Amino acid sequence: MKKHFFIFLLTFILSSSAALAQSKLPAQKPAVKAAVKSVSSLLSDKSTDVPIVTKTLSNGLEVIVLRDAAVPLVTVEMAVRNGSFTEPPELNGLSHLFEHMFFKTNDSIRRVRDGKPQASDLYLRNIGQLGITYNGRTQEEVVEYYFTTTSQYMGTAMSVVSNAVRYPSFDEEEFAREKEVVIGEIDRNESNPFFYLDRALKDKLFYKYPTRKNPLGTRETVATATTEKMRLIQARYYVPNNSAVVVTGDVAPAEVFKKAEELFGDWQRTEDPFKRFPLVEHPALEKSVGEVIAQPVENVFLSIGWQGPSIGKDDAATYAADVFSYILQQPNSRFQRNLVDSGLTGGVSVGYYTQRNVGPIQISAVTSPDKAQAAFKAIYSEIAAFNRPDYFTDEELESAKALLAASDLYDREKPSEYTHTLSFWWSTASVDYYRGYQKNLRAITRADINHYLSTYVLGKPHVGLALISPKGQETAKLTPEQLVGELK
Repeated sequence: MKKHFFIFLLTFILSSSAALAQSKLPAQKPAVKAAVKSVSSLLSDKSTDVPIVTKTLSNGLEVIVLRDAAVPLVTVEMAVRNGSFTEPPELNGLSHLFEHMFFKTNDSIRRVRDGKPQASDLYLRNIGQLGITYNGRTQEEVVEYYFTTTSQYMGTAMSVVSNAVRYPSFDEEEFAREKEVVIGEIDRNESNPFFYLDRALKDKLFYKYPTRKNPLGTRETVATATTEKMRLIQARYYVPNNSAVVVTGDVAPAEVFKKAEELFGDWQRTEDPFKRFPLVEHPALEKSVGEVIAQPVENVFLSIGWQGPSIGKDDAATYAADVFSYILQQPNSRFQRNLVDSGLTGGVSVGYYTQRNVGPIQISAVTSPDKAQAAFKAIYSEIAAFNRPDYFTDEELESAKALLAASDLYDREKPSEYTHTLSFWWSTASVDYYRGYQKNLRAITRADINHYLSTYVLGKPHVGLALISPKGQETAKLTPEQLVGELK
């Protein structure tokens, strides 16, 4: 599914936790027929096509433009195929640290501060008055830097991006301060009990190369980072043929392409970084693994994970995974009725996180200690029935496709946010993959879903986890065997 999957799961966990403290009410069941009727017209409508315009410069830089003139705003984003999937243990978290340094001093800013600005640097004197907002984020398979401003300053924002990505200074004093900021982020994450559930799942699913699934990094790697390592990351991955400029909002594509050529055209390409530094091959799990994680939480949080499909190796399964997950997410699905309406859980979620280098499949649920064993048993009973012909109806299949299409159309209503969606798909998959996303979703059949389930889920080694307090465990008495479905 889309990039926000794990953020969604955390929101689900927190909201479900609060719900358990209230009186239990049956989940609402919206009329599926009405939903399908109102949305299904989108499936054959050209409006589901993503109206992006693209150009690849001679140095390999991809420029992606989505025009939306509804409001006079523009977002300019630099996306780089970097992140934790490029990180061996000694570099873990340094893509994230590099992201923080992107917004610090670069050579143009230094020249202005020294009183020796060049003509191209003069815009920096007034940049604080232009209303530019900016931020960045690091994920497993993409790092993004974005600026939003009024349309008239599109060129200014692109200039800022160009100078920051091509001419970073890595000032030692700024670097030392930013290391402390990132360590503070790590501290905040580690103060959250749910961090340990997510970290344990990824570390066990990707046991041989866990750093490749940990964008945050560790306190140790960040504390010992050097500016030489920043230069190493820059030389390896911050090259035009491993980058994209994504511009959305009230802009003319031709104007963006012209400005991109002016600012980035002489940026020298290198050999493909992923030929020089190939991605690791995550080995398959040899057996299922269960673990009870002790943390000070009131309820019990369950997580079951599998290694899922990879973009470029099994694209068809990635579409099937999204559709099947959406079927199970609907309040009227058998999955939700048997696990939530029954009162066994306060909420349950299932999803697949699309990745180039093995995307995880995850089921998450929240329950109480006295119901934990029954909840796990019921979840595994549902999993065993996933490929039964009557597990979902044809109507539910078509509804899931329609809702996925509608969700994407809704996301496009805010171009500044949709910029990140375009960057994610560009890096993790490709522009062509995303152009065909809706078409390929519409083509998914039961046979495709059954193939996905039999290849990645049913009978496959997996990880089962329970986040629970020591006091709750006295009541639940969960065992590793129960967590992986080996119930006695």
